[in-house]
Amino acid sequence: MNHEKEENIYCEDDSCVIGYEFYTCPMHPEIHQHQPGSCPKCGMALEKEVEALPTISTKYTCPMHPEIIEDKPGSCPKCGMALEAITVEADDGNEELNYMSKRFWVSVFLSIPVFLIAMVSDLAPNFLSGSISTREIQWFEFILATPVVLWAGWPFFLRGYQSIKTWNLNMFTLIAIGVGAAYSYSLVALFFPEIFPALMQTKEGLVQVYFETSSVIVALVLLGQVLELRARSKTNTAIKTLLNLAPKQAHRIDDKGDEEDVSLELVHAGDRLRIKPGEKIPVDGVVIEGLSNIDESMITGEPLVVPKSKGDKLIGATQNRNGTLVMEAQKVGNDTMLAQIVQMVSQAQRSRAPIQKLADTVSGYFVPAVVLSSVFAFFGWWLYGPEPSLAYAVVSAVAVLIIACPCALGLATPISIMVGTGRAALMGILIKDAKTLETMEKVNTIVVDKTGTLTEGKPKVTSVFIAEGFDEKDVLRLAASLERASEHPLAEAVVEYVKQKDISLGNVENFDSITGKGIKGEIENRRVILGSDKLLNDFDISTEQVIKTAQNLRNDGKGVIFVAIDSKFSALLGIEDPIKETSLHALDKLKAEGIEIVMLSGDNEATANAVAKELKIDRVVANVMPADKAKVIKQLQKEGKIVAMAGDGINDAPALAQADVGIAMGTGTDVAIESAGITLIKGDLVGIMKVLKLSRATMKNIRQNLFFAFIYNSLGVPIAAGVLYPFFGILLSPVIAAAAMSFSSVSVIANALRLLPRQTIS
Repeated sequence: MNHEKEENIYCEDDSCVIGYEFYTCPMHPEIHQHQPGSCPKCGMALEKEVEALPTISTKYTCPMHPEIIEDKPGSCPKCGMALEAITVEADDGNEELNYMSKRFWVSVFLSIPVFLIAMVSDLAPNFLSGSISTREIQWFEFILATPVVLWAGWPFFLRGYQSIKTWNLNMFTLIAIGVGAAYSYSLVALFFPEIFPALMQTKEGLVQVYFETSSVIVALVLLGQVLELRARSKTNTAIKTLLNLAPKQAHRIDDKGDEEDVSLELVHAGDRLRIKPGEKIPVDGVVIEGLSNIDESMITGEPLVVPKSKGDKLIGATQNRNGTLVMEAQKVGNDTMLAQIVQMVSQAQRSRAPIQKLADTVSGYFVPAVVLSSVFAFFGWWLYGPEPSLAYAVVSAVAVLIIACPCALGLATPISIMVGTGRAALMGILIKDAKTLETMEKVNTIVVDKTGTLTEGKPKVTSVFIAEGFDEKDVLRLAASLERASEHPLAEAVVEYVKQKDISLGNVENFDSITGKGIKGEIENRRVILGSDKLLNDFDISTEQVIKTAQNLRNDGKGVIFVAIDSKFSALLGIEDPIKETSLHALDKLKAEGIEIVMLSGDNEATANAVAKELKIDRVVANVMPADKAKVIKQLQKEGKIVAMAGDGINDAPALAQADVGIAMGTGTDVAIESAGITLIKGDLVGIMKVLKLSRATMKNIRQNLFFAFIYNSLGVPIAAGVLYPFFGILLSPVIAAAAMSFSSVSVIANALRLLPRQTIS
């Protein structure tokens, strides 16, 4: 047998099977065929084998420097932080957390006795046995502290060395220098005490050592790393929650009607799948049989169930409530809405907000400044401090290095962005990048398209006026036949109305669309024109007889279509697009927040003003051609407005791109969604209020983090250097400095995680 495998197509002779399934013999694995049967060698029944999906190599990036992309896990060459997988998995283990936890517990086990005996020796020597000499105590500390510093703390030295080698000075630069200085000083003091000045030596000729300081600093920094890694793992809660929504298997129905449980990776577009009550929809598709209610809250953020019947769309990972459905799979794998949401959230979390530039600029100068401060502190104490001045100098210099680690400063912005964008995804809001989230806070004007944004986007024909001398059935047949070739929302309403009357449609020739006015074409040698009265007037077709009727319909907020057949006015169609129930409530809330609302519409002024009046919108721009929507946005921006544009159609894409923030309705077109910075999956304006509040909460959180990080370092460095010693006799221990440094990073992350609870955004 000759087998070739290319792009998941298995070929035998001249027949090819698309898929991942094939059959093999358990005793003769070289036997492969794409149909069940018996082994030609031993006669055993062939067993189905599943070809694993192609392995996609995981890339790793730094949460603080997303431009760093590596092929394998490790440390960021700029800041030394552990790289994280770009693609988050639902059940991914945290290898870095396990790695640091193991070293942390070893350091705790060895550091505690070192710390206790050092404290007792210094503060209460009477509690020690007289048979134990100071030198024996120092050797005891050395034996226990050495594995802590050289093994448990080895990652810090490696990262510190790498930071100096590449001249990307970071927190590990300071830790490596600080711990290394304390340990090296103690090592020299233990083995060569005679080289120190006599004032620093005890009666026994010994010099004070700081093994407990170096070991406890390592333990505390490791504790900070463990707490930070655990907290950082929570920032991916949103993605993991989304990933866990997808079912693992699907009930696939074959051509014979038999049902088989298959892994989700084996489902292809076009497969028929059965969804039983209580089960999750496996992939995106359309209902072909059955009735049921679907809970789409995990995608849209809304708790209401949605009734589904034949022809309705289904979203993968949503939950079937009560009925049994048969669906046709349309989008699978990375094409499903869930996969696209996860991808968009991941990209947003790795993006950088403009405010991050401030922290980056400060961090660039911070580490060299800290090293210089440490040097000044060392020489200041050594030259001008009390005896033993060298000991004071070492303690102060190490304390300055340890307390000033800039990790909190670097984490302040990206951690909040990660939590904020993930939180938005759980509410049915997709934010493309951090810049969009930051800009949204400043928006003071929101421009909304009428059709599909303020309204349902599902117009219906509600009025039909036929001109004298024309047959209603004939006019509707010709009008719907022409409209079937159009993609305009009103066209669909006409076609649906005529279909319900069981009228067959004809074929269109010479179809032409006149942008912003209407369409024309020929059907069975009859010339048909549909659109505005202006379009008919352009062809010298009078509409005076129905202008008053048309105006009345417009005043009621209805759209109007004029129909002409063979250069004669034939009919007037009144079309109503109901306003969404949530629109008025959402607009009232936005106006209460000081947001100006501007409505754009391609409809005439009467229709647009009728809708605006019902929604209490003061500023309306009607009769807007698709190409002019972006010009309206530009004009508002020239007036000094920070503009967000909400729309859902292809003709909204240029305006969405022009706006400071583009907001696409998730129910709209792919082009609109691609052009926007924010997508509201639910497709109503309540989401704008949610994202506005989320943006404000996230930016407030970032400013809190930056303020804390700046204040912490501004106060910590001079205190560690000993500025309080002349006044209060206070000299900060390196151990206390290490504890403060570790918990500063954890506190920044903990503050960012406050964005997660649902009650934060109402």
